[in-house]
Amino acid sequence: MTSPVIHRVTTLDLAVRPIVWPFAEERRTEIAAHFAEKQRERPKIWNGRVLLGRDAVFSDGHLSATYFETDFASFLAWRDWGFPDKAVFNGFGMGALRASDGAFVMGEMASHTANAGRIYFPSGTPDLDDVRDGALDIPGSVVRELGEETGLTAADYRAEPGWHCVVSGPAIAMLQVINLDVPGEVARARIEANLARETEPELSAVHLVRGMSDLKPAMPRFVTAFVEQQFASR
Repeated sequence: MTSPVIHRVTTLDLAVRPIVWPFAEERRTEIAAHFAEKQRERPKIWNGRVLLGRDAVFSDGHLSATYFETDFASFLAWRDWGFPDKAVFNGFGMGALRASDGAFVMGEMASHTANAGRIYFPSGTPDLDDVRDGALDIPGSVVRELGEETGLTAADYRAEPGWHCVVSGPAIAMLQVINLDVPGEVARARIEANLARETEPELSAVHLVRGMSDLKPAMPRFVTAFVEQQFASR
């Protein structure tokens, strides 16, 4: 796989259109069987509606792309089968939590989730709740995921303008730096307290990344590439 490429972007133009995905239609029976197997492994996953992208163009600090609706089962099969449709990408927002002492704050996905054990910033595959006036609202998605996964609200942080778009294979992670006014240990304690209040939290642990030695194999390449660039620029 080629090395990740990071684009600095100030504006996002992500139109949502009614597009038929040939992969999902032509392999429907196989997809259904694959999802049934995955549900036996993790009964909590469900076949909701998600949004995937195509036709991404980076130009002059601008990202444009077209998104379409599909079901989670088709997305999961596409991911697990090695991304057979190369024209499609998984493009999502991430809130890159950075504490006042410079530590990055990440969560480890719980065992009942589709990405169990993976460690990354709050994020999620966009869904229909992220659509506003015919476009994908990535800033809104970041706020929503931050709240759902960590319990943090807009009063707890300051979002930096602009996006670090990390293109890594079939994924485009749109990272926005989210600055916290508390040091890493305090941020971790707050998030852990919120997780303790939930009956079924999305996260099983909170990790602090203060330097390259804190990076782990369970972190996706688009996350480590972003963090490496951030540490290199300090």
